[in-house]
Amino acid sequence: MLRRKFLKDSVMAGVGTGLFLSAPSILQAGISRRKDSPLGIGLIGCKGMGWVDLMSMLKVEGTRCVAICDIDQNIINNRVAELREKNIEAKTYGDYREMLKNKDIDIVIIGTPDHWHCLQLVHALEAGKDVYVEKPAANSVAEALVMEKAAVHYGRIVQVNQWQRSNKHFQEAIAYVHSGKLGNIYSVKTWFFRGGGKGITPVPDGPVPQGVDYNMWLGPAPKRPFNKNRFHYDFRWFWDYAGGLMTDWGVHLLDVALWGMKADEPISALASGAKYQFPDDAKETPDLQTTVYDYGKFQLTWEHSMGKGKIFGHNHGIAFIGEKGTLVVNRSGWEVVPETEKKDGQQVPMIEAVPWQPRTDEGLDNHTVNFIQAVRQRNPALLNCPIQAGVKVATHCHLGNIALRSGQKVFWDGAKRIVTTPGVEKLVKPDYHNGWKFPVIG
Repeated sequence: MLRRKFLKDSVMAGVGTGLFLSAPSILQAGISRRKDSPLGIGLIGCKGMGWVDLMSMLKVEGTRCVAICDIDQNIINNRVAELREKNIEAKTYGDYREMLKNKDIDIVIIGTPDHWHCLQLVHALEAGKDVYVEKPAANSVAEALVMEKAAVHYGRIVQVNQWQRSNKHFQEAIAYVHSGKLGNIYSVKTWFFRGGGKGITPVPDGPVPQGVDYNMWLGPAPKRPFNKNRFHYDFRWFWDYAGGLMTDWGVHLLDVALWGMKADEPISALASGAKYQFPDDAKETPDLQTTVYDYGKFQLTWEHSMGKGKIFGHNHGIAFIGEKGTLVVNRSGWEVVPETEKKDGQQVPMIEAVPWQPRTDEGLDNHTVNFIQAVRQRNPALLNCPIQAGVKVATHCHLGNIALRSGQKVFWDGAKRIVTTPGVEKLVKPDYHNGWKFPVIG
């Protein structure tokens, strides 16, 4: 009874602050319709999550797909056929810069590999578009900070697809953390065990597949011969384009930890890891890594493995460990396990246990509805994951990877938002190649 009353009170309080504005029925009722045509959507990067994001956004009333863009004509052809099955005709592009000239586009979804996010977001904002960008926000600390500055400079609406912030059960769990019932939280753990599988067999470089604009795929990344192991989904295991499991899953789970702790900037990051499970496969990023962040008042850890394993009985999750109990939350649900104390000769719980609360909704669909509401009302304060939140967790992930790759404890000046550890400058700000220039705002 106490738990249900707490959850009810938390939900009502959350509605007043915007925390719980995520359920489609609530958001769609609150959208103020434009007097002209529906919001036009253009998608850059059609193979993976970009396509999933588009399908989710098209469920929201008052949206339409105007254009799709990809460097792989084979993917374009497949997606055009799928759209036609839904009676949707969209213009197609191979160069996103041409797509951005389309005045029928109000919203751009960026679903490309990580190394493209910064340039494409800045260019979309320059073109007067609102943006829904895949996680991680950026592929480096410097790019992340530029993206945040650009969103403010151009005054557009930018949502990062860290959709767990729009799941009701995550919101309820974070409301519990914020309630103070756990007492002083001195440790937060985040983890992901991918579950085994096979390594990526090294293969020689080969010809570029027909229909692929490989130079455009590389963009600002270093010029290299085509290798299928570095292309499409597996790009995430190579430093030129992404940051491994740390930026793939870590960005989601660390985000929840930062949200729950209302965390400011970290003082430092220290990391250890290597390729232990598949030492001879083609990946560059580690298959096992542990990163420790210090905030002065609490410690946050991230642990990932390509192998099997569990912490607190789950293969992934976030654990807020307080003096009175521990709250564990993941994509399936959440619970609170109390600590005990001795009273009258018996061990009694310090707080009421909360049994497992299962997930009840779809975070991604809630997240796209939340984005459309903010676009309609021209109000970034409505966003569940604005660019600032995406940049904060992306910065955390990259600090962890910098610590790992440099072998140093990396120190962060939160006031100036700079890395103060010498000798890691190339890992903070990447060189841009192939004629592309690092963006400068203002």
